[in-house]
Amino acid sequence: MSPRIGIFGGSFDPIHLGHLIMAECFRESMGLDKVVFLLAHISPFKTDAHPTGDKHRLEMLRLAISGNPFFESDDREIRRGGVSYTVESLQAIREASPDADLYMMIGSDSLKGFHEWREPQSILRLAKLVVAHRGGSGIIDWSDIEKIAQPEHLDTIRGRILDAPQIEIASRDIRRRVREERTIRYLVSPAVEAYIYENRLWMESTLPHGV
Repeated sequence: MSPRIGIFGGSFDPIHLGHLIMAECFRESMGLDKVVFLLAHISPFKTDAHPTGDKHRLEMLRLAISGNPFFESDDREIRRGGVSYTVESLQAIREASPDADLYMMIGSDSLKGFHEWREPQSILRLAKLVVAHRGGSGIIDWSDIEKIAQPEHLDTIRGRILDAPQIEIASRDIRRRVREERTIRYLVSPAVEAYIYENRLWMESTLPHGV
């Protein structure tokens, strides 16, 4: 039987409990053998942003998922450098696991503008798209997918909806709370919380995160 691998990409700056809950919902709903957290180097839609240093984000990711045998980290986009394009990573994962069924989760808000991703049609061929629809986020807009997908595949794509809980946690808010010396307990795992404070991430006296 072909392994079922879920791909969950992001900057994870930092990874928080909302990410972990979404990944577990993804794994359970799709019957996945594992979920791969694909850590982006530079998002093509945030090229002017300056994410926290790769080594910190990668270590926090590893700490957050440790102990879960169904989760693993993937740093290929960090090692590749430059702007991170999903299609390139999916091609590499497909080459490494030619017999696997790949499932890629994206939020319903990311569907708008999907046609602007690099080679969106190739993405749909390489992996089965799973749309995470958070409670309270409104009706899913399929218009971009309708422009790209073959008509006979649209119903299948629309059928892979992950009804995820509404979790109001955002990485930018965690970074802001640290700067403001407010608690981040119960927003990130205890191991990630300890790492943040031990390395003084996002604190006023911290050196640039890339060093």
